[in-house]
Amino acid sequence: MAFKNLQEFIRLLEKENELVRIKEYVDPHLEIAEVTDRVSKMPGGGKALLFENTGYNFPVLMNAYGSEKRMCLALGVKQLDDTAHEIESLFKMLTGPKENIMDKLKLLPKLGQFSSWMPKVKSGRGECQQVVMTNPDITKLPVIKCWPKDGGAFVTLPVIHTKDPHTNIRNVGMYRMQVFEPTLTGMHWHKHKVSARHFNEYKKLNKRMPVAVALGGDPAYAYSATAPLPDNVDEYMLAGFLRKKKVELVRCITQPEIEVPADADFIIEGYVDPHEEMIWEGPFGDHTGYYSLPDWYPRFHITAITHRKDAVYPATIVGIPPQEDAWLIKASERIFLAPMKMTMVPEIKDMDMPVEGVAHNLVIAQINKSFAGQGQKVMNAMWGAGQMMFNKILVLADEHVKIQDYEALAKYAFHNLDVINDITVSTGPMDVLDHSCNKLGFGGKIAIDATTKFNEEVEDANHLQVQPIMLPPNFAERFSSVIRINEALLKRSIPCLVISVRKEKIGHIRELHEQICSSPEIEGIKMILYVEHTVDADDLPVALWRFCNNLDPKRDSILIQRASFKEPGKNFACLGLDGTVKTKELDNFQRDWPNIIVADDATIRSVDEKWSMLGLGEFVSSPSLKFKSQMYGEEAVAAV
Repeated sequence: MAFKNLQEFIRLLEKENELVRIKEYVDPHLEIAEVTDRVSKMPGGGKALLFENTGYNFPVLMNAYGSEKRMCLALGVKQLDDTAHEIESLFKMLTGPKENIMDKLKLLPKLGQFSSWMPKVKSGRGECQQVVMTNPDITKLPVIKCWPKDGGAFVTLPVIHTKDPHTNIRNVGMYRMQVFEPTLTGMHWHKHKVSARHFNEYKKLNKRMPVAVALGGDPAYAYSATAPLPDNVDEYMLAGFLRKKKVELVRCITQPEIEVPADADFIIEGYVDPHEEMIWEGPFGDHTGYYSLPDWYPRFHITAITHRKDAVYPATIVGIPPQEDAWLIKASERIFLAPMKMTMVPEIKDMDMPVEGVAHNLVIAQINKSFAGQGQKVMNAMWGAGQMMFNKILVLADEHVKIQDYEALAKYAFHNLDVINDITVSTGPMDVLDHSCNKLGFGGKIAIDATTKFNEEVEDANHLQVQPIMLPPNFAERFSSVIRINEALLKRSIPCLVISVRKEKIGHIRELHEQICSSPEIEGIKMILYVEHTVDADDLPVALWRFCNNLDPKRDSILIQRASFKEPGKNFACLGLDGTVKTKELDNFQRDWPNIIVADDATIRSVDEKWSMLGLGEFVSSPSLKFKSQMYGEEAVAAV
């Protein structure tokens, strides 16, 4: 459904008991983020929050997309899969055989619908331009500071509009904006993004680049800005399809080359000069749960700020999962499954992106398998598919297991897994936020083919055996650097260990893995995941989150093969994966390593004291308290 504006969406949230209005003063500097972090980690994602007393003229909306129900409300569907089913049926109807004139005539109403979804530029001003700031000043907006070591306040839910200077094709994306001065922010677009390519084209032309930022309006706009669309596909066409109504656009006042949604709450107009010296932007507590460290990014000069009379400032926080962004990722996972199936990977049946993988780090794909080597075929197709090129760990299963049932999936995967022959390690482009790579934006990938194997794919049936195994008592005490061994998976017939290690010397994890694998008692275990000594190996969700972030599969894979001690004539193999912190001293790692993100003690105390006045129910302690002991120092750069 189409919302007339953000206020209409807020009223629906309230009607559905999905919104809490907070009338007590909460400071946009750290406090709003801390309250939201506590709520977003409640079961089911908590409620959306409207902070009405911010010290500014505008309320702040947080966690609006932070549950499956609210994500469905924002997109006007009952289930997230509904949109994928609609895309698939449309594709089949348009591409199916047309045997006679009547078949063709049946298409006309649907083609008319397509036309009604295309964005339209209308004349005059829009609701977003009801108020024009005489002197534009972004510091008059309640721009939030999320985490204590952030470089400053950041606009976190901006819908940013740029155009290709040659084709005039619009791109709508979402890139954070650090506030430096009343009319100056950073523009954090990564080198892989379309807006960065537009920036490079303007640089070649020696021209200023017009840019406009929208905040608010129909919630479909913000989602569409995050969606993994192919290049040159207008995000407002997707928004029109989702809301079943075209997006009405108006021209900016000072940057008339750019059109923006008429119903937005705020419009920030300006330009980027490609030949101007860049600005040192960051750090920023990012969706990986770690700080993304400072770097040089373009300067965005603000030339105008306009807004609705009743404008609401929308924002989000990202950090240690789960957070609101998990539901935006889940929506894309469900919606873009159909296009991937129809255009690139026809055998794909389902896909899952576990929250511990923070989007790109871990992807599980389910395929209908019909021939040997099909897993490798899908691996290559997916790593070449748009933003899936950033994927680090890809697990492939087939139609005989439900991939959202992680215990059943793990049992199935390890039953089918030969760690020598069914694991592919490669290199390729990585998200620039991936701190584990030796080089920014380029690192290792791993694909685990956990599908049932055809005879042609089996080299040693012994390597597929899964036998009950339990470690002897006090096994961990044999290794002085081992802090904890999580054997819970073994008890579920999953031959995998998670081990917390205090790393003390060069090559420590490799040496430890060799020592562990030299023990006869370890035979039958196929994989060992190593995490930092500060991480509780028994807390599997946290251990997996830390492991996925800190692993470069190319650098950190250790495969041990040897003759079996227990069964003469047979072989044993175990893959070790090093998900520990990497340092210059012990790992020759030459980049700075970021710290994890936690709130500071003063903010936690302040929110504790006012919690009872916020109308949020029983007291909820800060999620940050759980992670304080996992930090290395207090700064954004870890003191390792």
